[in-house]
Amino acid sequence: MAKSRIACKYQYKRIVVKFGTSLLTAGTKQLNSERMADLVAQLSRLCLNGAELVAVSSGAIAAGREKLGLTRKVKGIPYKQVLASVGQSRLMNIYERLFDVHGITIAQALLTKADLLDRAGYLNTRNTLLALLELGVISVVNENDVVAVDEIQEHKFGDNDNLSAMVANLIDADLLLIMTDIAGLYTADPNHHPDAKLIPVVKKIDENITSLVTGSTSGLGTGGMVTKIEAAKLATTSGVTVVIADGRLPNVVERIVNGEAIGTWFLPVKTKLDSRERWMLSGLSTRGKLIVDAGAATALKKYQRSLLAAGIKEVEGNFQRGDLVDIFDAQGNKLGCGITNYSADELQSIKGKHSDEIVKKLGQGSAPEVVHRNNLVVV
Repeated sequence: MAKSRIACKYQYKRIVVKFGTSLLTAGTKQLNSERMADLVAQLSRLCLNGAELVAVSSGAIAAGREKLGLTRKVKGIPYKQVLASVGQSRLMNIYERLFDVHGITIAQALLTKADLLDRAGYLNTRNTLLALLELGVISVVNENDVVAVDEIQEHKFGDNDNLSAMVANLIDADLLLIMTDIAGLYTADPNHHPDAKLIPVVKKIDENITSLVTGSTSGLGTGGMVTKIEAAKLATTSGVTVVIADGRLPNVVERIVNGEAIGTWFLPVKTKLDSRERWMLSGLSTRGKLIVDAGAATALKKYQRSLLAAGIKEVEGNFQRGDLVDIFDAQGNKLGCGITNYSADELQSIKGKHSDEIVKKLGQGSAPEVVHRNNLVVV
């Protein structure tokens, strides 16, 4: 049954915890029931002490492989989709049995990018997850691999690191824990550099941080440290604290929620954003890209002004009025995103021009701003 609402005893109340495949399998080719029971026990204790929890869990494909006894790809069928279809119910069955021991009710939520592309879908998903939190139910979220196929990349998260950041964005989480089988972010790959040092705190994810990671993947999972840093960047930009840590450590989830310095902590770079701003920053509905000059970049970041056509150097993508576009400076740094008052074709004809020239080009009634500051989020 759903637990009655009690006061939360922790600094972080609303928490998303992501479990990777390599963690849940304990380095083998099948789910490790002892490891999963330990992680479930930690989440249950947090929940019973007032925390609001969502678990983003990998492991369906590993569960399907074990159930079917397959050790090689089967020709002529979408292999991963078949394994996910068989394994997802098995994965949820294990979770339900383990959470039942602690009297915790769980719910399954299978998501794809297509579910969240429009604002209405985003809000519907958000409202469902928030309602489950209010009832004391722990949602177990995974990507719907049965329908989110590799051939439609724009409709696929691709890994549960980015999915966990999107869920944290959706529910306005206080904390995102990415539990893996490595201690956190290092100054170099610790598998190849014995002198590599763990970085305890990252205040901002910049080029110095992204240059530390590579795209290698491990074991049965789909995400390496690159995707974890991508996820941390999205979440921290939305005002969420992120921790990447070794999920094999004793009581690690509880210790981190209590503020213990474990793993690498990524600090939020902004205060909490409202739901509309988080949706804009999610990048789910981005249709194009604007590159602006130094003057426009300063006006946006320092003075919180609207974006004018005069400051636009380049226009990329095929978008219409009212679409969401990303905004970058000439050095490739993302400045933010916003809802454009002009289509890509219109902007190609007015970029670099001042307001009086826009009227001559497009006629009376043309908006003076390309992106009004009320429809702009600066990172």
